[in-house]
Amino acid sequence: MSPMQSLKHRWLRSIHAPDEQGVSFIELFFDLVFVFAVTQVTVLTVEHLTLSGVARTVLLFWLIWWAWTQFTWTLNPADTNVTSVRAVTLVATATAFVMASSVTRAFGDEAMWFVAPYLVVRVIGLALQVRVDLERPGVRHGAIFWWIGLSCTGLALVLAGGLASTPERYWLWVAAIVADLIAASAGGTRHVWDIKASHFAERHGLFVIIALGESLIVTATAVSGDKRTGALIAVAAAGLSVACLLWWTYFAWLIEALEEGLARTSPDRVGSIARDAFSLSHFPLVFGIIGFAVALEEMAHHPAATPPGEVTVALGVGTTLYVASAAFAVWRVSKVLLVTRLVVLASTMGVLALVSGATAATQLAVVAAGLLAISVLEGGGPAPRTPNAGTADPDA
Repeated sequence: MSPMQSLKHRWLRSIHAPDEQGVSFIELFFDLVFVFAVTQVTVLTVEHLTLSGVARTVLLFWLIWWAWTQFTWTLNPADTNVTSVRAVTLVATATAFVMASSVTRAFGDEAMWFVAPYLVVRVIGLALQVRVDLERPGVRHGAIFWWIGLSCTGLALVLAGGLASTPERYWLWVAAIVADLIAASAGGTRHVWDIKASHFAERHGLFVIIALGESLIVTATAVSGDKRTGALIAVAAAGLSVACLLWWTYFAWLIEALEEGLARTSPDRVGSIARDAFSLSHFPLVFGIIGFAVALEEMAHHPAATPPGEVTVALGVGTTLYVASAAFAVWRVSKVLLVTRLVVLASTMGVLALVSGATAATQLAVVAAGLLAISVLEGGGPAPRTPNAGTADPDA
């Protein structure tokens, strides 16, 4: 085979992965750009820590998250060793970098610096998804085009919002989210998706762990030049404890339970289960990390002072979103309700409300104690619900 023929073969060969594969380096490279976008959303939230400001960042983070999660679905069955897949993913990564670096411009006069690359990333992902899906034999492909059409409705609304002024932009982007949810609902039920459970769970787990790490980096950067005082050391120690325990409540056993539950799901239901347990439930989960990062950064800036009410709320809401969203994900794949987790979480939030006038270190210690209690009481997690020895349907 000549060099030209070899190059053509690498570019035009099938891109559907014949076997399940682990997360590749190209996917990690792609994810890092989106975690940088999460960092930018955190900065934006810190600067506008009001009800309206948080609502705007939730709106913005949805668009970022949906672009990432679409590529997660697309690359799950794709062979990332194929040159064309790698090249397309690198183009999407470079485009996403422009989008991520323009997060703070999304609600200003330069919104198109965010919107234009966002649309390009989404279109690349949709096109790659169609290419992968069409290579699957014995599958009806009509539903994928129905999903593409509904997704394009959302993209048109994002574009319209980017060209509009506020407050019209907000409402158009809310409508885009509704369109995305309708597309996800239709796609999850109408189409038989090719989802590799191990790879899918690993992608989401890696995003969570990188986001947790970035939350600490944001805080460390903010206080790196501050004088080391007893109050600062106490806040740092308590904050690190919370971060480590957040990691534990997700990675000690829960992510494996999600993977196993998804693997047991029947093929005709795997799309809707993956959508709910991962794409939808991990959106508030990761936003919970943002809330924790916002609170920790503000507390580290003023370690000896009583945190303002909005900072305490950010800590409580962030922790609640993270822990409760993970519990919902487990329930969705297995119908197992983590009662102990939810009861301890509610009790912890009640105590946090009672000590809202205390120091930052005290508030963080209360949250850490609650997370420690969850970790100890859950142990290795509840016994899996397996009705049959073979494939189980969590909706059964």
